[in-house]
Amino acid sequence: MDSSGKEREAVQLMAEAEKRVKSSHSFLRGLFGGNSKVEEACEMYTRAANLFKIAKNWNAAGNAFCQAAKLHMQLQSKHDAAIGFVDAGNAYKKADPQEAMNCLNAAIDIYTDLGRFTIAAKHHITIAEIYETELVDIEKAIAHYEQAADYYKGEESNSSANRCLLKVAAYAAQLEQYQKAIEIYEQVGTNTMDNPLLKYSAKEYFFKAALCHFIVDELNAKLALEKYEEMFPAFTDSRECKLVKKLLEAHEDQNCEAYTEAVKEFDSISRLDQWLTTMLLRIKKSLQGDGDGDLK
Repeated sequence: MDSSGKEREAVQLMAEAEKRVKSSHSFLRGLFGGNSKVEEACEMYTRAANLFKIAKNWNAAGNAFCQAAKLHMQLQSKHDAAIGFVDAGNAYKKADPQEAMNCLNAAIDIYTDLGRFTIAAKHHITIAEIYETELVDIEKAIAHYEQAADYYKGEESNSSANRCLLKVAAYAAQLEQYQKAIEIYEQVGTNTMDNPLLKYSAKEYFFKAALCHFIVDELNAKLALEKYEEMFPAFTDSRECKLVKKLLEAHEDQNCEAYTEAVKEFDSISRLDQWLTTMLLRIKKSLQGDGDGDLK
């Protein structure tokens, strides 16, 4: 059967499901087996949703999953309702980001009510990603990453919490909320530096914290660097620490060429990503007489 045939079958199932729901509301049905009609309708809505998915009619699929989820709530089947809202959200993601978030939020409410905080956190991340990529509302993305991190921490899933917090820190710095970014980078750096498997990453977090300090105040950056070296001696020999020291020296001497050279040298071995490039440019702009916005 081609996709148009699947869609026609789905539309028929939706109509049939609606009839079942209406008949369940009649007085006698309510007394004798109304719930079985609602259960049948749930199944029909779900089958229709999957047929709409095959036909790539994402709005219709989302709506059908949503109808099934609402009926599951009526039947007090909270777990099935949550799954239905997640399926609806995933379908809507391809067509209507706002509606996708409404469905995912409905699922989150159920999962938190059931004490399933790890699953709720996962769906907060999905919403954050929709705000990042579809709706480009970074403040709201940050709020959902923070909520996910809180839930993960409460469940002792610290590495998952850290992943969310690092997203928050990166965005906070881009939005010039440097203090917030510094606190997170320092916190995650401190948490990871004693872990044999993660300590290699600690230098990256202290490096990013130092750059955020540098943008705000040169003296703060110097003091922070000393603190990081004392806390985590392995940081001293890292290329990241050496770069910050060279940049501080160039900044103190107001030597734009030395600053650019240090960055070029670092970049030739460890490619700068977009975030680091942005932060290093912001520091460079504070150098006297630097009219161009280039690092190389």
